[in-house]
Amino acid sequence: MKTIQAGILGGAGYTGVEVLRLLLRHPQAAPVCITSGAYAGRKVAAAFPFLRGHTDLVFESPEDAAHMRNLQNCDVVFCATPNGVAMNYAEKLLDAGARVIDLSADFRLRDADVWRHWYGQSHACPQLLDKAVYGLPEINRARIRGADLVANPGCYPTAVQLGLLPLLEHKLICLDNLIADVKSGVSGAGRQANLATAFGETADSFRAYAVAGHRHHPEITQELTRLAGDAVNLLFIPHLLPVIRGIHATLYARLRTPPPSAADLQEIYAARFAAEPFVDVLPPGSHPDTRDVRGSNTCRLAVHRPGDGDMVVILAVEDNLVKGAAGQAVQNMNLMFAMVETAGLDGLALAP
Repeated sequence: MKTIQAGILGGAGYTGVEVLRLLLRHPQAAPVCITSGAYAGRKVAAAFPFLRGHTDLVFESPEDAAHMRNLQNCDVVFCATPNGVAMNYAEKLLDAGARVIDLSADFRLRDADVWRHWYGQSHACPQLLDKAVYGLPEINRARIRGADLVANPGCYPTAVQLGLLPLLEHKLICLDNLIADVKSGVSGAGRQANLATAFGETADSFRAYAVAGHRHHPEITQELTRLAGDAVNLLFIPHLLPVIRGIHATLYARLRTPPPSAADLQEIYAARFAAEPFVDVLPPGSHPDTRDVRGSNTCRLAVHRPGDGDMVVILAVEDNLVKGAAGQAVQNMNLMFAMVETAGLDGLALAP
């Protein structure tokens, strides 16, 4: 198989450089161009010294016509730009024959009016919203394989959907009062300067935010509704953890009558994810740590039925920059180009 030529649009943020890190160790794909308006003309390894000796790439300007042609000549382009940017490039890239994996929110929502409400601008190419395949491999693997445009899920939605998936598929829970209590490391807010995520503001502290409404909420409810085949009522509350990487989701749902036993729930989860390379169902009674998935593309799940009551509690952890973003994007690329799904993603988590 030929080496897949990959481009990165918006490579100076956390997700963009994480895509680059993963591609540099991929056995069948190679990054050949990377863009950044702010860093144009600067060597990537100068901006990110941890990449010294691993790449000679130079940041290109996305506004330069020659550099744009470099992206268009790629087999696949990863868009790691802020929300509202990729939609201005996607059609040109697709028309040139490149396949596109968008790590922003530009193609996750199916309704352009809903997108405008949450992101504050009109969608530049609403005609592509139905074409985009939602890139959660554990659900849409077959469709991803044939996709030209993949909407890579958000980090919060990935953890919530994987955590609730078996319960929805088996119709084991009531849909009118789902609760997702989810925490994220500060890298989820991006690399731009922001007082709210500065070290002095986040260290030794912990807080909720966006309680009135978070942009990932419509994405989560859209996909949960599709999985359930009926409308879901979800209370989603995000929190900011004083750590760099990690998502921890505590998910609550009421079991339908008669409720399955804790052992049955465990077996349902184990069976559903037995063949999934990047979902790990832990033994009964487990409490997963975010540090156990740091740097890896694994989502770890634990199933609980407290007091043998009618509530089920799912714990889910992932690295927001890997399974929650760049790793999942590379996983999607592997599927799109008929490569081994785990290629370039089999690294162990970092410890301590």
